[in-house]
Amino acid sequence: MNNKLQGTVKFFNDAKGFGFINCKSLSKDVFVHVSNIGNGTLTDGQQVSFQVKDGNKGKEAYDVKAL
Repeated sequence: MNNKLQGTVKFFNDAKGFGFINCKSLSKDVFVHVSNIGNGTLTDGQQVSFQVKDGNKGKEAYDVKAL
């Protein structure tokens, strides 16, 4: 999928390096790993743009950028 999606960070745990983005257009939360974030961290409630790929356990966000 090459289209950018938008969503809101549901939660992000800096210590563990992962979290979830709520994406209304996908009707589900999307996993995000710290390695896929442009600036290296996210905050709860932050608006972001991202792309989606198939990960080991389902959809995974990458190319994540703050809006």
